[in-house]
Amino acid sequence: MNSSYFNSGAGAFLGIVFVLMTLSIVSDGIYHAAKPETEGFAIEVAEASTDTSEPAEEAAPELVEPLLASADPAKGEGVFKKCAACHTNDAGNGNKVGPGLWNIINRPVAQHADFKYSTALVDYSEGGAVAWTYERLSNFLAAPKKYISGTTMGFAGLKKIDDRANLLAYLRTVADTPPPLPGE
Repeated sequence: MNSSYFNSGAGAFLGIVFVLMTLSIVSDGIYHAAKPETEGFAIEVAEASTDTSEPAEEAAPELVEPLLASADPAKGEGVFKKCAACHTNDAGNGNKVGPGLWNIINRPVAQHADFKYSTALVDYSEGGAVAWTYERLSNFLAAPKKYISGTTMGFAGLKKIDDRANLLAYLRTVADTPPPLPGE
């Protein structure tokens, strides 16, 4: 083999490598995505309940109301990130996959405008006679499908009562006028 063929082949190979490396560096500069602070959320999937009985109001073993006075809304805002995929929390109160959560505390269940609720939630609401109290929201958020069988909310729930208390303290702040804490 002639050395000029070898030199031409080596030069072509090195030229291609140079072009590819240059394109890689330029595209990394153009399309660089910052690494998120957290990798994401672990989503626990609960088994679908076949129980058709009425929800039990006092089903939660722990009450959230005594924890609300010391709950941290800033931590609750962090917990809300799990909810933000399906719910809004701004004053516009628009709907996503789930209804907007502005003024959710003490709002009648299944009564948000322009949102189609599941039959289970509509039945549970008794035509708007039932409101989202702190305890109802805590029980619902602990295990939505267990608390109201037949709901279409596809969230496994918040198992830790402290997370629920912090979330409720945060949701209390996303309102025109924050509702009073229990006992106020």
